[in-house]
Amino acid sequence: MSGSGKGVCTALAISNAITNLCATIFGQLWRLEPLAPEKKAMWRREMDWLLCVSDHIVELVPTWQTFPDGTRLEIMTSRPRSDLYINLPALRKLDHMLLETLESFRDTEFWYVDQGICAPDCDGSASFRRPVHRRDEKWWLPVPRLAPGGLREATRTQLEHKRDCANQILKAAMAINSNALAEMDVPDSYHDSLPKNGRATLGDIIYRYITSEQFSPDCLLDCLDLSSEYQAVEIANRVEASIYVWRRRGTAAGRSAGTKSSWGIVKEMIMDTEKRGDLLAERAEGLLISLKQRFPGLTQTSLDMSKIQYNKDVGKSILESYSRVLESLASNIIARIDDLLYVDELTKQTDQPPAGAKVSSCKNSKAVNAPLPAYPVPVSGTAYATPSFSPAQLSSPSKIGRALLVDRRAHHGRASKRSLLAVADHGGGAEVKGMLVTSAVFDAPLATEL
Repeated sequence: MSGSGKGVCTALAISNAITNLCATIFGQLWRLEPLAPEKKAMWRREMDWLLCVSDHIVELVPTWQTFPDGTRLEIMTSRPRSDLYINLPALRKLDHMLLETLESFRDTEFWYVDQGICAPDCDGSASFRRPVHRRDEKWWLPVPRLAPGGLREATRTQLEHKRDCANQILKAAMAINSNALAEMDVPDSYHDSLPKNGRATLGDIIYRYITSEQFSPDCLLDCLDLSSEYQAVEIANRVEASIYVWRRRGTAAGRSAGTKSSWGIVKEMIMDTEKRGDLLAERAEGLLISLKQRFPGLTQTSLDMSKIQYNKDVGKSILESYSRVLESLASNIIARIDDLLYVDELTKQTDQPPAGAKVSSCKNSKAVNAPLPAYPVPVSGTAYATPSFSPAQLSSPSKIGRALLVDRRAHHGRASKRSLLAVADHGGGAEVKGMLVTSAVFDAPLATEL
């Protein structure tokens, strides 16, 4: 990590140190709560240590100096390098805003419980016992819980405002990170690993689309399989590699044209090849931009990782790593707010009584409640959306209930059938809410899907 001896270069050492510090401080940001004072002090102290290197990355600019006798002389003075002078104060401001956002989550109306742990039933309300499961693979994240009725309208408005602010911070950090990566030199090892032509890089299907006369990036993306992030990153790597393959071919053709300028026919052929390479490279760049717009949270490509690994510029490394960790922090805050808003929406909808619902009753019988349905929490990092859920679904009989009725009829014949019809008539005749078994009524489990 020191960058000396057999270690990595200084730029990569500072980048790794910033990344590891972020993982130590914010690696377990599982709840919307203020950062611990010792962690906040550690983050600010060690970031000041790592960023103090930028104070010595300067450039000389001309200025005028006036002497006591009135004469003026142009001299060269030092100031921070232009990219650090503009972006580093902006990143510090974004950092401060994110910490303030976490600090604002005090005395909240929500709390968290670990997966599989039920909160105590304080007032007998079923909303405290409603299990909530995640649809994604992050099973270790705690689940937000709310009181009956969900969040107050003012609290929900504040949450949405904080999410919008975090989203703007995320966009600013992504822009700075993208600029820092674009200014890094492409390492020679990446050029050496590229195939010889664009067809071998893209594959036959994408190559045919991108070389056709009527080319549309959006139509091509619609035809590709982008069901997972891995496939999207794989296509981004191939498209990005094809850009440099065609650019390199155009550069080589230009050099050949200079050495064989006396051959008119050969020169025209080389110029046509160069123009075609530039056209295909522009199409590939447009396809890559459309892909990143469709997947704004796409992970780093092979070229980005290669640039970070072989970069020698300490200033660019600081900007890239600092913006990347702030981008990760902002994305985590947005994901946690999305989970909370989703649970609030479910709580408000499920607390409303179903329209026209009828509760069956039977004298001298015991009512045994079936377990309530589990409502999934949205995948962390995705955009918040109103769930396609209607309280009216709670009043419909489930498939399990219908299966129990069929099994009951098969075993007990007409007598049991008349008993079930009597229970249905007792409940209004519109819906069968339960089944008569000896002297108890069992509610059929509800098959509610989100």
